[in-house]
Amino acid sequence: MHPWGCFVSPGMASAAVIGGAKAAAAVVGGALFVGAVPVALGAMGFTGAGIAASSLAAKMMSSAAIANGGGVAAGSLVATLQSVGATELSTSSNIILGSAGSALGAWLWDR
Repeated sequence: MHPWGCFVSPGMASAAVIGGAKAAAAVVGGALFVGAVPVALGAMGFTGAGIAASSLAAKMMSSAAIANGGGVAAGSLVATLQSVGATELSTSSNIILGSAGSALGAWLWDR
């Protein structure tokens, strides 16, 4: 019998621990997604100072420019990634990434 007069079974206690661990996995997943995107973009060559020479971003930009007759189209993948690399993600983008990471973290916990 619990001190407050209600019965807490060992199964209920372990379910609370497992639920807490799953919630922790979701929080970690969300934080990792939000933190990893700027790092990944920087590693690809999309930096605040522009596209880094001899990087994957430079190769993508070259391919996009060749495909478009010499310029990178506004709104293209390369232009969008460069914008994010230069200015960071918006609040709504961070919320979406955090939600996706949380869902993935919780899903992975169940595996």
